Amino acid sequence: MAEGLSKTILTISVMLVLEAGRYPLASSSGLENQVFQYIDVHQNEFIKTLKEWVAVESDSIQPRLSQEVTRMVEIAGDKLRVLGATVRIVKQGSHKLPDGQSLLLPPIILAELGKDPQKPTVCFYGHVDVQPAKKEDGWKTDPYTLTEIDGNLYGRGATDNKGPVLAWIHAVETFRALKLDMPVNFKFIIEGMEEVGSFGLEELIEEEKQRFFSDVDYIVISDNLSLSKRKPALTYGTRGNICFSVEVQGGEKDLHSGSFGGIIHEPMTDLIALLGSLVDSAGRILIPGIYDDVAVLTEEEKKLYESIDFDLEEHKNISGVKKFLYDTKEEILLNLWRYPSLSIHGIEGAFHEPGIKTVIPIRVIGKFSIRQVPDMDISIGARKVIQYLEDVFSKRNSPNTLKVHMLMGAMPWVADINNPLYTAARRAIKIVSGQDPDMIRDGATIPIARTFQNITEKHVMMFPIGAADAGEHAQNEKMSRHNYIQGTKVFATFFLEIAKQHEQLQEPPT
Repeated sequence: MAEGLSKTILTISVMLVLEAGRYPLASSSGLENQVFQYIDVHQNEFIKTLKEWVAVESDSIQPRLSQEVTRMVEIAGDKLRVLGATVRIVKQGSHKLPDGQSLLLPPIILAELGKDPQKPTVCFYGHVDVQPAKKEDGWKTDPYTLTEIDGNLYGRGATDNKGPVLAWIHAVETFRALKLDMPVNFKFIIEGMEEVGSFGLEELIEEEKQRFFSDVDYIVISDNLSLSKRKPALTYGTRGNICFSVEVQGGEKDLHSGSFGGIIHEPMTDLIALLGSLVDSAGRILIPGIYDDVAVLTEEEKKLYESIDFDLEEHKNISGVKKFLYDTKEEILLNLWRYPSLSIHGIEGAFHEPGIKTVIPIRVIGKFSIRQVPDMDISIGARKVIQYLEDVFSKRNSPNTLKVHMLMGAMPWVADINNPLYTAARRAIKIVSGQDPDMIRDGATIPIARTFQNITEKHVMMFPIGAADAGEHAQNEKMSRHNYIQGTKVFATFFLEIAKQHEQLQEPPT
């Protein structure tokens, strides 16, 4: 019977390895092959666990679901305990909402596995809360029932961020199951409020700098996507963001345009003129000096853009627009990632419903943001914006009142792609996929990377396993079976590679 069982397992293993052969493993070692085979054989179990996690409606945006978020954090903690990790559940108290209600915050997980002083310690950050999702919003499946269709695993959180968190855990689990020596020491920091701003996380990182993070060597975040559906990527930079409100106040009440139109300075007219003065038709920001502190594009960085897998027409189709401001891949990526952009988001106080309402709104507020890049400074940028709008407004000779406020600011982040984290991750991706990854930036703002880098002063890397079409935050969010399983292999290989890199750094020069 044992012999028959062994043959069955061998047959399954061969079938799964042949299936994985569509995505060749480049020059993998015997140890890596052992790890890969285990992951292939157990992939359905890994997907079953993801299905259980997706079933938890851990939507942190809706206060009524806060208990589900807490339950999801506790489930993740239990999963880490099964691995043998020491898990500390840190309570976060409450947060006051704009409507005055008090929201009980879910706890944050701090977990540790392994304390060998001869090995590097890698800390993984992830989150288990999700964006809202309803079937009637346009999902083709129940968003909280993980459903596989044509090799894609559809469900809210599959890519953002339950899938990547589990892929990392399964990679660690593989070494444990095979009774292999752990290549590194592991730490985990997992939260449940990322989708609403990570309340309390920065303070916790600061508090734990000399304790939990004291022996951490490297920090890995897997909470973003590759640029391509075909090629893996590593992310080494994100843009920051400064958000503004521009308020123009006239008299004391809204007025009838038939009675007062043509004889007063209308606040909406002032506001439209102000917003229209911010950026030209070519997308260039018109605020004087705003580009002065943008980091110079080096030749080394410029070369990175040449090999990046980016389908311009596909990106155009995804956006639903007919034409971009730029015509080449390099121009588009440069202006999306490493040059600032200005976007106007809306006007508060204006009539916006169907039909006509011939009112003159007496108070209107425009909202816009600037995605900033290294080496732009938030406070300097804010002063330039406010000064410029005040100058433009003064030239209109309007008796209305102008108020400009910076609502929030988040700094950009950029990492050294030659540090050990990126070297190890590149090697891991090449071994598993046979491809060198694209080195990419992200045009969005992901503050946690810079927070970790600034407070802990450790190397930080963003390591996506989701593809460009994963649909995070959108209807029909998915993680392909291929990316989930191959991502688990990549993480496992990365453990081996970062251990090698770290050992080489410790060796005395000859």
